Amino acid sequence: MSEAEHSRGDTAADGSAENVALIAVARLVKTRGLRGEVVADLLTDFPERFDGLEYVIGVRANGNRESLRIEEHWLQGQRLVLKFSGYDSIDSAKGLIGLELAVSEAERVPLPENQFYTWELIGCRVETVSGEDLGAVRDVTATGSVEILVIEGHERELLVPMAEDICIEIDIARKLIRVDPPEGLLEF
Repeated sequence: MSEAEHSRGDTAADGSAENVALIAVARLVKTRGLRGEVVADLLTDFPERFDGLEYVIGVRANGNRESLRIEEHWLQGQRLVLKFSGYDSIDSAKGLIGLELAVSEAERVPLPENQFYTWELIGCRVETVSGEDLGAVRDVTATGSVEILVIEGHERELLVPMAEDICIEIDIARKLIRVDPPEGLLEF
């Protein structure tokens, strides 16, 4: 599942300096109109998440952050148009281009049971049901039918399908995935 919700830093969506992880939801790509509007590529599968959202954090490439108050927003095709408070001309809005927009991890869109964001799986330890440590999840690859865990193993990279009968336990709080691999899956 994507909200490109990968962790991005430390600041809350209300602009406070709390030490919380951020999740990227859009990237500003160009100005639009004369009133300081900007166009964003969505990094989320949930564009409706902007409904009722008052603040986002703009994260620059160098890691600097700023709180941005949303005055208006609307979808235009597959992109989002935003108008932020204090940015009322093309010239002022030009300085926003390239920002990644983020919200606090606590504001992520809740997923149904047994569904996870990719960023939640990255770094999880993976072990077999018998307790053999296989390594840690380095990436998750979408294949169309079932996602594949890319595990940085001790001796080599392992590819394990996220099928329910193989990944029998995913404990995000403990950063642990327990697998029951079929015969031959982990062999060279």
